[in-house]
Amino acid sequence: MIETSLDPDAPLDVRYEKLLKITSALMRRVEQSTTGSGAAYAQFERSARLEKEVRARTCDLNRALDLLNDSNARLAKATETARRAQSDLANAIETVKEGFGLFDAEDRLLMFNSRFCATIADVKLRLTTGISFDDYVDLIAASTQLALPPGETPATWAANRRARHKDEHVNFSVRLAGERWIQVSEHRTAAGGTVILQTDVSDIIRIERRERERLLDDQARIIHATLEHITQGVCIFDAKARLVGWNTRVSELLAIPITRLWLGVPFATVFAGMLRDAPGSRGQSLVRLLEWTEGGTPPSGIMFDARCGPTTLAVSAQPMPGRGFVVSFTDVTAEREAVRVTTEANEILERRVAERTAELSEAVAAAERANATKSRFVAAASHDLLQPLSAAKLYLSALEADPGSVNVRDVARKAQGALGSVESILDALLEISRLESGTTTLDITTVSLSALMRQLADEFGPLAARKGLDLRVVPSSGVIRTDAKTFRRVLQNLIANAVKYTSRGKVLIGARRAGPLWRVEVHDTGPGIPLSQRQNVFKEFRRLNATASASEGMGLGLAIVERACNLLRHRLDLVSVEGRGTCFSVSAYAAARGIEPVDDQERTEPLFDLSGRVALLIDPQVATREALTALMECWGLTTLEAPSGEDAMALLDEIGITPDAVVVAARHHDVAGALGTIRNLRALAGPVPACLITSDRSRETRDACAREDVTFIAKPIDPEAILRALCCERAEPAAAA
Repeated sequence: MIETSLDPDAPLDVRYEKLLKITSALMRRVEQSTTGSGAAYAQFERSARLEKEVRARTCDLNRALDLLNDSNARLAKATETARRAQSDLANAIETVKEGFGLFDAEDRLLMFNSRFCATIADVKLRLTTGISFDDYVDLIAASTQLALPPGETPATWAANRRARHKDEHVNFSVRLAGERWIQVSEHRTAAGGTVILQTDVSDIIRIERRERERLLDDQARIIHATLEHITQGVCIFDAKARLVGWNTRVSELLAIPITRLWLGVPFATVFAGMLRDAPGSRGQSLVRLLEWTEGGTPPSGIMFDARCGPTTLAVSAQPMPGRGFVVSFTDVTAEREAVRVTTEANEILERRVAERTAELSEAVAAAERANATKSRFVAAASHDLLQPLSAAKLYLSALEADPGSVNVRDVARKAQGALGSVESILDALLEISRLESGTTTLDITTVSLSALMRQLADEFGPLAARKGLDLRVVPSSGVIRTDAKTFRRVLQNLIANAVKYTSRGKVLIGARRAGPLWRVEVHDTGPGIPLSQRQNVFKEFRRLNATASASEGMGLGLAIVERACNLLRHRLDLVSVEGRGTCFSVSAYAAARGIEPVDDQERTEPLFDLSGRVALLIDPQVATREALTALMECWGLTTLEAPSGEDAMALLDEIGITPDAVVVAARHHDVAGALGTIRNLRALAGPVPACLITSDRSRETRDACAREDVTFIAKPIDPEAILRALCCERAEPAAAA
């Protein structure tokens, strides 16, 4: 069966194709029918009518399509017109100098220009189309750029803003941080929307403020100028104890920031806890003023002294009509200090006079003692120095008178021994002088007692053996904190005394632990020290053996020991039994565990053959230069001598020879010039060994030589020190000879 029903809501082309199918089917039936019944013809007529209807519907469809295309064209044109209108509107509001924002009737933000909320940066970043008016207000209220009036919170500000939004027209100013203001204008549109305009009025408000300040009346300006030019600090308070006037001097005197002083600030906020009672005042401080501001009875006036840091202030408070009051502050530090100083001066003047009199008396006595000591010192030193010098002179005279009748070597050895005694005495005198003057510098390090005592035993062993003494050292693991050179000198003097005054028996050196200290002891089996002489042995030029010669010492060893121990802050003890022996002990603090001791053992440089090497000698003293030249030539050196650095450079330039070593003797005041000469010579000859001979034993001179890699040799000259310096491949700083 053929479906002939047509859906009237179906598209026209669909219905047209369906009718064609129906017509084709009917025609086939008519052609195939063998009967001549009228039913087939009727069907044919029906299909013809359907075809006609299809054509009519097709025409209607074409007309409908034409109308639709025309409508679409008009719609596209209208859309383009609307888009252009919207773009023109956006461009128009963008040209507006104020911030522009449009909210619809439902308080949703429809559009805004780039200046809208531009002065509130954190709000501008979060502003989007479609945001509600309430959210917009909350963003502004929470902004860090909004400067709220005193006493107002973000919540109350937002509530007030929403309340004003209900009005038809709104116009108000908003203060922002950084002394900026914007004026907000809000208007209703005909459709129920809201237009908001924001105008930056900062410049206008600043101008208005300046104008208002210029329009202050003459009396107010005169009062202000008067307050600013007086030396007192002044504060004026009203009946409610609120600040209504002040000058900048208040900020300076009370050391408070000027920003803390603003119109209307309460009295207690400015001053409470800042002032304290001055010594000797009546103890009122600001308590009565605080009670007064809280409703107490106004006093006729209050005056008292108070302290504000190092400053003393005279505080005066006077009432004004209407329960207001004025507080003034005057800096009276100088006046009060003058009174105090005068009072104290009067009280202590007599005491100072008495103290000065006592000090003067003590100074006079000390000067007299020092003068007597100096005279005794010079006399004893002169006597002890003259003895070996006289002996040396006599030996040399005997050698000169008849060189054939004497043993030259023996006389020379004795003369050298006498001169060695002179050198030892001079060295001891210089040591005493350094210790007395306090110019000795200490280098506190860790020192191994075992290594130090072993070195001293090796040094004094031959001397003890020649006297038939048994010199023993008890091994020790002790490590102490001290100056190595000074402590070594102390033990050297103690051991030298023990060997010197012990004729038989032994000398024992050891160390004991005594709590935090190590006590180094030197025992001997000598004659002992009588009780009456134990204080005198530490004095200069005191020797228990009065028959001893100068070559055996001049009584300075123990004086040096005592002064050195005082300088090192080491305890010095003496225990002695007459006829049995003596024990000297020195106590020093032990070093902390884990600290390695400094090896103070002297390095010995191997000596080399000096034959064939050229040495340059510069010395302004002819006698010393000739003696040194003879000595150096005995060592095999070819010696070039010159009186000055200029002469030496000229000599080297003339003969065309560069020296293998340099020896420069400098006057006491010309050490820097001598070091400059060595630098010039090394620039010519290279880094050759060099030594500086001088009588200047100061630490500065030693340090300067060490920096220049020059061996320091102090006068009197030690020939072995020069020999060691010249034998080195490169010069090394050396200790004083």
